[in-house]
Amino acid sequence: MASSSWGHMAEVDTGTDQRQNEEIEAMAAIYGEEWCVIDDCAKIFCIRISDDIDNPKWTLCLQVMLPNEYPGTAPPVYQLNAPWLKGQERTDLSNSLEEIYMQNIGESILYLWVEKIRDVLIQKSQMTEPGPDVKKKTEEEDAECEDDILSPCPPVKALNLGSSENQAGAATRMVEREELPPIDHGVPITDRRSTFQAHLAPVVCLKQVKTVLAKLYENKKIASATHNIYAYRIYCEDKQTFLQDYEDDGETAAGGRLLHLMEILNVRNVLVVVSRWYGGVLLGPDRFKHINNCARNILVEKKYTNPPEESSKAFGKNKKVRKDKKRSEH
Repeated sequence: MASSSWGHMAEVDTGTDQRQNEEIEAMAAIYGEEWCVIDDCAKIFCIRISDDIDNPKWTLCLQVMLPNEYPGTAPPVYQLNAPWLKGQERTDLSNSLEEIYMQNIGESILYLWVEKIRDVLIQKSQMTEPGPDVKKKTEEEDAECEDDILSPCPPVKALNLGSSENQAGAATRMVEREELPPIDHGVPITDRRSTFQAHLAPVVCLKQVKTVLAKLYENKKIASATHNIYAYRIYCEDKQTFLQDYEDDGETAAGGRLLHLMEILNVRNVLVVVSRWYGGVLLGPDRFKHINNCARNILVEKKYTNPPEESSKAFGKNKKVRKDKKRSEH
C-alpha cells in the first residue's frame, strides 16, 4: 500500500510540474523581456508591469514563487514591489489578486494577475492625466495601422494563400460553410538552422479544421516539415463550452503547450498550426519557446487576443471544455 500511495503522489507531482512548466513557457512567450527568471529551481519569477510599454508612468514588479501544490490546491506566493504602492492602495490590489485566485482555484492564474495589475495601472494613469494619454494612444494606433498597410509579405511566398479581415470577431460571424476559411502565415523564426512558422485560420466547426489542415498539407513545403504542431479552440454558444484539441505530430508535449498558450490568451474560434523544419542541431527547450512565440505573434497580429479586462472576465467563465475524440491524421 505504501508503494502504491507513493506512486500516486509521484504522478500528481509530475502532473503539477507539467502544468507549471507549461504556464511558465506561456508567460515567457507572452511577455518576453518583461518576464524574468530569478531562480529556476525554486520556481521564483518576476515580471515588470507598466501602464504603457513605450512611455510608462506607473510601473510595478510582481514577484511570484510557485509552490509544489500550485495550481491544484495552493496559490502562488507573491510580493508587490513599487515605491508608490502603500496603504489602502496596496491592500486593495492584494485583495483583487486573492479574489481572482478564489474565483479560479485549480486554474493557472499568473496571466490574470498580471493583466489585473496592468488594468489598475492604466486606470491610475488615466485618472491622473487623461488628456495626453488618450491623444498619444490614438496617434500610436494610427501609426500601427500604417505599418500594417506597408508591411511586406511573409518571406515564404509559396505560403501566400490569401488574406482577409481576420479579427477575433470574424470567426463568430461566419456561417458554417464548406468553403475554405482564409489562411494567414506568420513571419518565420530561425534558430541554429531550424525554422518555425505559424499558420492561422478562423474556424467554427471541426469540418473547417480538417479542411484547413488538408489545404496546408497540399503545400509541399509545409508537408515536408519535420513537425506540424497544431491546436484549435472553438466556442460552442449553445452549450457555452469550448471544443478544443491539439496534435504534437512527433514533437512530444508541443501541442499541449500550444493549446495552453491559447487558453491563457483566451482565444476562440481559431486554428493555429506551427511548422518546424529541423536543421540538424538540437535546440532543447528553446524549441518550445519558438513554437509559442510564433503562435503568439500571429494571434496578436490578427487581433485574436482580448483586452486585459475582457480576458480576465472570460477566463473565469469559460472553463468547460470538450476534447475532440478523433484526431485528424496526416
